[in-house]
Amino acid sequence: MHRIIVISVMSLVLSLSAACGDSSDPCDGITGTCIELEPGPDIQTRAQTALIEAKTGDGIVFLAGTHQFDRDLSLDVDGVTVRGEGMDETILSFADQTEGAQAFLVTADDFTIEDIAIEDPAGDGIKTEGTTGVFIRRVRVEWSGPPSKDNGAYGLYPVQSRNVLVEDSVVRGASDAGIYVGQSNTIIVRRNRAELNVAGIEIEASYNADVYENIATDNTGGLLVANVPGLPMPNGSRTRVFNNEIYGNNTDNFAPSGVVAQLPRGTGLLLLSAHEVEVFDNQMRDNKTSNMSIVSYLATGFDYDDPSFDPYTDTIYVHDNTFGPGGDDYDKTRVLGSAVVEALRTILPEPVEVPSIVFFGMVNPDKADSSDPRRFQAAYNLCVRNNGSASFANLDFANNHAMVSTDLSPHDCEHPSLPAVTIPGIP
Repeated sequence: MHRIIVISVMSLVLSLSAACGDSSDPCDGITGTCIELEPGPDIQTRAQTALIEAKTGDGIVFLAGTHQFDRDLSLDVDGVTVRGEGMDETILSFADQTEGAQAFLVTADDFTIEDIAIEDPAGDGIKTEGTTGVFIRRVRVEWSGPPSKDNGAYGLYPVQSRNVLVEDSVVRGASDAGIYVGQSNTIIVRRNRAELNVAGIEIEASYNADVYENIATDNTGGLLVANVPGLPMPNGSRTRVFNNEIYGNNTDNFAPSGVVAQLPRGTGLLLLSAHEVEVFDNQMRDNKTSNMSIVSYLATGFDYDDPSFDPYTDTIYVHDNTFGPGGDDYDKTRVLGSAVVEALRTILPEPVEVPSIVFFGMVNPDKADSSDPRRFQAAYNLCVRNNGSASFANLDFANNHAMVSTDLSPHDCEHPSLPAVTIPGIP
């Protein structure tokens, strides 16, 4: 491994001891050339030059301090590691950014970024697109100040990618989703913290995802598994959501537009037009509209023209979760929040307290029981079992709430557990 220290004129006093290496050497594990970047007034040029000239196996290390950028960075070389000296020690500040739709765009395979912070990007934080092998570890993306519609949409944003790992990271302030993995396959999102975003963590139009041991709190909605129309990978499926803490997601919605702008404040876990999802061993509490909602896209009020899109949610297995209080201060300013309350008013006294698990009661006719179109065929059923004293409601949204019910017995079933997601080389 070769080491290059790229310094600014103002950093000529850098001690040569930084090149000697020790147990905390930021170049550890780099097999190619390790390029170390000090903060300085020409960091924009030095950093982008290093990214352009990098070779497979090289590492680019931003040393501790605040690095100021006014334009985005990009990488299209495979097998490069970008690293800092800690998410609170190395800060890439984009507060003065005037160009670029994100802070960092990556279109290369086998990309690793770790131990670094991105602050105040004008658009998204870190976006990977069309990448096989995305490894995001101990990264913080944060917009300073109170939540704002002017913040970037996404913090950590792998899209159209495969073999995606996001772990031990923190995202705050995204005006759409803090951690968003979309149109991707083979995904692990674990041990992250998402707070003060509109959606904390979202898996959208993706296949084979494990989402576990995350904390989602103080968002508008904590965790979403969704499909929406008009995407090249429709009808994503096979997501496991387990061992997460999803609590106190009661921040007012500050999304400027789109489906996420309809997310009610106080949403814990939302399954929207989702398929083959297993939800287990989670803790959900203190989400003021609903701790868990199972919804069809048809309930959002948005039109669509995509014949390949299945707007219904089916084949869901919810088991062995712990539900605390919630649903006692619902958001009626959003379509879904208002629909929940209006439906429940038909069977519950005022004030309405939304049950722990709310199913909007919309069934794909192609997957319905031939003897009762309100119920699924067994293979596609919503199964809810062993969730303690969690309450339940079927809102019968498809029939204008004609048969709203709190009877869980049609859903007392189980599906085979989904297999664990594995990424080559990742324990």
